[in-house]
Amino acid sequence: MEYKFIRLGLDRYRKEATLVLAREEKRNAFTPTMVNEIAHAINQINDDPNVNLVIMKAEGPVFCAGMDLKTFNDSTLDTLNPNIVNKDLSLGDVIRGLIKPSIAIIEGDVIAGAFLLVLGCSYVYAAPNVRFKLPELDLGLFPFQVMASLLRIVPEKKVLQLCLETDYFDVKRAIELGIVDGLLDTEKVDERINYLRNVEVEALTAGIKSLHELSDMNSSLQYDFLKSRLNQLRMNKSNKSR
Repeated sequence: MEYKFIRLGLDRYRKEATLVLAREEKRNAFTPTMVNEIAHAINQINDDPNVNLVIMKAEGPVFCAGMDLKTFNDSTLDTLNPNIVNKDLSLGDVIRGLIKPSIAIIEGDVIAGAFLLVLGCSYVYAAPNVRFKLPELDLGLFPFQVMASLLRIVPEKKVLQLCLETDYFDVKRAIELGIVDGLLDTEKVDERINYLRNVEVEALTAGIKSLHELSDMNSSLQYDFLKSRLNQLRMNKSNKSR
């Protein structure tokens, strides 16, 4: 599949996929087509039994500047991918649909809706100079979708403060808030990648699917649900060993 705004590399020998935002001339701001391309790529990754993890990167000095408001307001300004039928998708839901572990390598600023990409990853490592910003209020908007992703990581009061404080904040604060897991350290990242490459993919996907479903479930039902998922995984492994 040829994409317009992203690049997808599948290295089945290394059991990893690399998803790169490739709209550098527009600071990797996402359009409806770009969101649909990311969704298509994630479906490929989810369905590939030889891929254990995803590494997310971006071209250029800005990781992502969020939503390209012009193209969302006027779809004729978007560049369509003839191989994909665009649907009205939320980028937050698209990233939430990834059922393989993911590592975001952040080497440029994260702005507005770009938080949806970062907050949806299992691990986030950022270069020391990276900045983070939610500027929507200055534009007469509000980071509605980002709030849902932030609430999985940050207490409600801090979520509101981040939405109200529209200036850039640094990596140190992002680490304190839990948005970033650590500074970009090649050795540390390689160690995490090497481990995830060799974990059984069925166990990975079963665990991540279950974790996603827990957030919408009454707490009184969670342990029975997880017990049934564990039994299902054990049964699948037992059947395969026969």
